[in-house]
Amino acid sequence: MASADWSTQIHEVLASYWGYRKFRPLQEEIILSVLEGNDTLALLPTGGGKSICFQVPALLREGLCIVVTPLIALMKDQVEQLQKRRIPAAAIYSGMSKREIDILLDNCIYGKVKFLYLSPERLKTPLFQERAKKMSIGLLAIDEAHCISQWGYDFRPAYLEIAHFRESKPEVPLIAVTATATEIVKGDIQDKLQFKKEKNVFQKSFSRANLSYSTFLTEQKEKKLLEILTKVKGTAIVYVRSRKGTKGIAQFLQKNGIKADYYHGGLNNERRTHKQADWIQNKTRVIVATNAFGMGIDKPDVRVVIHLELPDTLEAYYQEAGRAGRDEQKAYAVVLFNKEDTQQLEIRIRKSYPELATIQKVYQALANYLQLAVGSGEMQSFDFDWVDFIQHFNLESVAVYHTLRILEGEGVIQLSEGYHSPSKVLFNVDNKELYAFQVANPKYEPMIQLLLRMYGGELFNSFKKISEKMLAQKGQTDVKTIVNYLVQLDQRKVLHYEKQKEKPQITFLLPRSQVSELPIDLQKINARKERDLRKAKAVVHYAQHENRCRTQLLLEYFGEVSYEPCGVCDICLRKKKEKRLSENHYERYRERILKALAYKSLSIEALVKLINPQTKEALLEALQKIIDVGEVEYNDEGKLKKV
Repeated sequence: MASADWSTQIHEVLASYWGYRKFRPLQEEIILSVLEGNDTLALLPTGGGKSICFQVPALLREGLCIVVTPLIALMKDQVEQLQKRRIPAAAIYSGMSKREIDILLDNCIYGKVKFLYLSPERLKTPLFQERAKKMSIGLLAIDEAHCISQWGYDFRPAYLEIAHFRESKPEVPLIAVTATATEIVKGDIQDKLQFKKEKNVFQKSFSRANLSYSTFLTEQKEKKLLEILTKVKGTAIVYVRSRKGTKGIAQFLQKNGIKADYYHGGLNNERRTHKQADWIQNKTRVIVATNAFGMGIDKPDVRVVIHLELPDTLEAYYQEAGRAGRDEQKAYAVVLFNKEDTQQLEIRIRKSYPELATIQKVYQALANYLQLAVGSGEMQSFDFDWVDFIQHFNLESVAVYHTLRILEGEGVIQLSEGYHSPSKVLFNVDNKELYAFQVANPKYEPMIQLLLRMYGGELFNSFKKISEKMLAQKGQTDVKTIVNYLVQLDQRKVLHYEKQKEKPQITFLLPRSQVSELPIDLQKINARKERDLRKAKAVVHYAQHENRCRTQLLLEYFGEVSYEPCGVCDICLRKKKEKRLSENHYERYRERILKALAYKSLSIEALVKLINPQTKEALLEALQKIIDVGEVEYNDEGKLKKV
């Protein structure tokens, strides 16, 4: 079909389902590329309408559109939005029963579903791959496509399996969408997704004309935060790193008369949904959150996004800051940082790449823990208790976490879903209510005190990962008794107990080796470490820079050259102010200089002494301009005279 014919149809679809008369910049070109059967990479800023770029063409193509996305919240949100528009859509995510998934996949085969959202991990399961053979698939859409690149900032190994899925459906075109990607990552996305035609990239400028970027070096972050929120009216997001920090900052704002709440991934679904709804409906003005907040949330009127610590990468920062001003009205993105933040950023990255000696030590401990002889264990799975392992060998938990992540990334081991999702507990009552419950129900007191002793007051704020085995050892009882108590306390609404769905397991994908012969690619690991350090340095450079337009700094990072400063960032505004002051100085000093030289010539020293300026530099700068335009000149004696 000719592009002109497609153009008419896509506008009809847009009007019919979305109620819009025209597309945003680049959307139409991207959609036409997909309809012509081209593999397409679309880079649009956060809030730039990426989903429409695959939803519109999918509605015009025969068959099912499979959408691969890494976030459950994003899946649910988009499915809900499509269903509101009378478009049959569904998602597969953790927590669904096997029967539910079975029925859903049948509906995809028999044409009752138009859009199916799932994670890259789900895409590679034997069950899905077998059922997909019977599906009529018209389009494959890859959301957050930067996750496929090891040179990106949010690499997900499961994304690499998408290429294998494509091999089973070679005729199906693919669209990959993301908000952020450097030149290297763009090339990597097309390579890893096996684009049939390379360099088929559509990229909207990363510039946001309505968004003012600022950074402030300050040791009084809370005071500066309050000052910004007082000056900038309207809805705000404040990003912090720690879950504990979200609550503390929210309470600080509440004490200062600002309607604020906190949000993080450790809250249960009901509380997260409630807090999010209050913020969207403007019942809460400021949401203080970890980076778990924001994906898939469509609130166009956010006036300011403030980071209280430096983000890990400029890619992550651009996405998070980009949640401000989606309504294209004036908005602000602010980073508050101190000298310690710049040091901690590098320290965190170095900790995430343990030294070879640490990797070898953890691997040896793992082999001893599982009682594996050299050469054995290939493709065998073993139950694995994380807490017990760390305590048994007196290991540092951060080092173990990052070592296991590296070993998994190198294909040495595989960690089951149970490892990533251990049992969790969150108190459903406050301190006073808990005390009253213990007084009324003394049989539960030892269990409650054991929980508080082992996991502390954070149990009142967010879900804490627990080990029933360790609780049993500390409480000198058995695991069954611990589980029974936790279930009973959950039933009585004292706490939420999310029991591990399956035992955590480690599978040795390769035979256990001598630590000196551990099959890992140190060169590749070190290259990733250097990449992450470079990204961190780019963040520090952006935050500390005092002369260059911040928008230009961001654009340059993403490979986009701009010769025009934005005019609205902190640096551009400062330069405008300095220029105005300079012009005022010039006019004021020009008048005084010409008056002083009206009747006699003066040396520069005599002129400075006569006028007595606030700063000698400002006077000399004005004098030079007056000389340049020919109003004053030097005489034969080297003195200044009026022309």
